[in-house]
Amino acid sequence: MAKLFSSIKNHVLIGLGIGLVSPVVLGSIAWYLMHYTTVFKQADLLLIASVAVNLIWVKHFNSINKENIIRGIVSATFLYGFAFFFYKVAQEA
Repeated sequence: MAKLFSSIKNHVLIGLGIGLVSPVVLGSIAWYLMHYTTVFKQADLLLIASVAVNLIWVKHFNSINKENIIRGIVSATFLYGFAFFFYKVAQEA
């Protein structure tokens, strides 16, 4: 598996794609749980937890020295942070 990731080119856009796609998958599961279960109805922090998967990606790509991919993942994490902030502000209004 490590050989698979070491063959990926070291580009920021690849990291941005990884950083945007992986939290969307987990975020959609969290969104479903928030809207269709009573236990997780007020669990907005599940959306933040779905972005935390980017930390695992950063740790992995740091171990194989792919700095530009890490920059893309961190950029995507900041974009999700801003989106969550605006989601919470809109929810309060």
